[in-house]
Amino acid sequence: MDAPLQGLRILEASGDVAVRYCGRLFAQLGAEVVRAAAADDDARLGYAGELGRAYGRWLDQGKRRAAAGESWAGFDLAIAGQDRAAITAARARLADEDEPPSLLALTWFGAEGPYADWRGTDETISALNGLAYAFGPEAGPPTLAQGHGPQLTAGLTAFNAAAAALLAPKPARPALIEVNVFEAAMCFTETGAMSARVDGVTSHRWGVNRFAPTYPCTSYRTADGWVGVTALIPAQWRALTVMIGRPELAHDPRFTTTIDRLLAADEVDALLAPIYRTRTTEEWVALGEANRVPSAPMLRPWELPKAKHWRARGSFAPFDDSGVEAPTLPFRMKFDGVVSGVRPGGSEGPLAGLKVVDFGMGWAGPLCGRTLADLGADVVKIESHGHPDWWRGWEPDEGGDPPLTELKHNFFAVNRNKRGVALDLTEADGLAAAKALIAGADVTIENYAAGVMDRLGLGQAEQRRLKPGLIGVSMPAFGNGGPLSGLRAYGSTVEQASGLPFMNGEAGWAPCLQHVAYGDPLAGLHAAAAILAALHGRPRLGGAEIDLAQTACLFQFGADAIIAEQITAAPVPRTGNRRPRAAPVCVVPGGEDDSWLAIAVDGPAAWRGLCRALGRDDWAADPALATIAGRAARAEEIEAELMAWSVMRPPDVAAAELQALGVAAAPVRRSSSLTYDPQLLAGGFWDWMERRYVGRHVMAAAPFAYDGVRPALRRPAPILGEHTDEVLGQLRAGPRA
Repeated sequence: MDAPLQGLRILEASGDVAVRYCGRLFAQLGAEVVRAAAADDDARLGYAGELGRAYGRWLDQGKRRAAAGESWAGFDLAIAGQDRAAITAARARLADEDEPPSLLALTWFGAEGPYADWRGTDETISALNGLAYAFGPEAGPPTLAQGHGPQLTAGLTAFNAAAAALLAPKPARPALIEVNVFEAAMCFTETGAMSARVDGVTSHRWGVNRFAPTYPCTSYRTADGWVGVTALIPAQWRALTVMIGRPELAHDPRFTTTIDRLLAADEVDALLAPIYRTRTTEEWVALGEANRVPSAPMLRPWELPKAKHWRARGSFAPFDDSGVEAPTLPFRMKFDGVVSGVRPGGSEGPLAGLKVVDFGMGWAGPLCGRTLADLGADVVKIESHGHPDWWRGWEPDEGGDPPLTELKHNFFAVNRNKRGVALDLTEADGLAAAKALIAGADVTIENYAAGVMDRLGLGQAEQRRLKPGLIGVSMPAFGNGGPLSGLRAYGSTVEQASGLPFMNGEAGWAPCLQHVAYGDPLAGLHAAAAILAALHGRPRLGGAEIDLAQTACLFQFGADAIIAEQITAAPVPRTGNRRPRAAPVCVVPGGEDDSWLAIAVDGPAAWRGLCRALGRDDWAADPALATIAGRAARAEEIEAELMAWSVMRPPDVAAAELQALGVAAAPVRRSSSLTYDPQLLAGGFWDWMERRYVGRHVMAAAPFAYDGVRPALRRPAPILGEHTDEVLGQLRAGPRA
């Protein structure tokens, strides 16, 4: 792939995962990235030891170490984090430079608010953002996912904010770009939090591989492995019953709706599990494709680089001289050479003036479009009255007062700052209007299944004919082309196919999801990253055809396990909340019903703080407990003591006590409580918008700021077809003089 970021110079002033993943994206896309900070990969990274060092080499692939005394002048961007003291030191260092680069400050919680001085870890962020609460057995405890998901999400978010800012000439760039891990990781749960606030519902933990509102949304053992299955809409459940040879189940009143099936999940599993054991994974995937039932092969992390589909896409490659293969970028770019020297930018944001046609549906595509809209682009969302966005509802708009299609807060969340146009792409007039919009656009986005846009007459080849130099992203679950490209998928399917279900949970569990649609927001954010990179390359390389595989986005999040299983030739251990790079790591009950406290002791100082909290000076003085291995060997004893301590306190009180002693701890929040979280409120993450039919409603702000100012919430999500006349009128009027 060409290097669209060639010419940018990036300095990494921190060894944290979020900073290094942000830097990795810059490096893999062609920027020069220089590391000016050391990192303790042995103890703090991935699966620790040799495996942690290997994962660190993947994060740092394509970068170079700073020479002794190397100046920080001449760089475009310096990335510092996540400790506030490290950012303060970086700001002081930059103040001594004549032409300092922009500073990307990547903190755990932001500069202000009650958590601003808290110690953060991936585990405490997962507790705070609602992910952990919904993952695990119904009776608890909630389960913390393995890996560095929150930090990687923050690194991706930071890349998008910085890449957009760097489109401007150096004098016009912000001096300070701010991102924090907590807000960035809210991308998984902000939609649920908004909906819960309006609907008055309280989050519930349904059990392993059980998430509202979808069932089945789980994994079944086959004759030779595992298959992931999702059936959400009525047509999918009917097709599934036919596919397994039990069509009568489609009419069984116990299973009429997806919520009915979730409430009867044990009965559903008892019926389906024995049937799925009768065929191979490949056979079930083929049957799912033929019957339009989202089904995915579930491969272990070490198997993914060997899979035919991913080999054909070049999704894995060696990253050092060991021969171990690890994930490459999750998208492919093909540039057309039709260059444009025009760069976006203006008072409304770094992408002001950019025209985007957003065909996205659901979550992934629309979140990509929302990211560009927040950055100032004019994003026109395309849907139709006969086929509205999936997140408005699954059925055509039948009116009503108010229309049901206008009451879905999930839809509001990912479609703010856009204009909405209703076009029937199956009719000549609608298709012609869509083509006219593409001909005047800079960027197009779509996340349909592979081949759908071609069948509509709007595939990439046609788009390029209409607008040479266009940047177009197509983002099916498995990309375009290859044996899996035709599979239908949701965000759950993407996670099922990613290898992550074999990393998380307890050893005796089936491969398990950590979220109902973990793949969706990550695909949307990676698609935005690809578009921003292509905008940098457009003056030199021309327009770009971007082929993104949503599943490959999750390979980035499982890279530590993919690397580890190849090195050890053994499965990574599934250890629930425990992990090899910190101890103790656990979730213990709080002093209120179904309340929980997450704790992650990530170093000697944190261990001494925990001992002080528990009144165990003997533990602090015990050399056997001075190491992670020593504490891990006595995990049950330590966790029992923690439990006896935690049940006497509300989790918020317990977390504050531990944080005051330098221990990373956090209450395990329900997503339904997040619009009231004191840090998110104090930091300005929650804001308000006005919209027809619903009035004033809560809205998540963009999770980044330029020189202390977040992107504006300019307009609420459009009413279906709200701007059709306006947008088509502008088309007829032609470009302004």
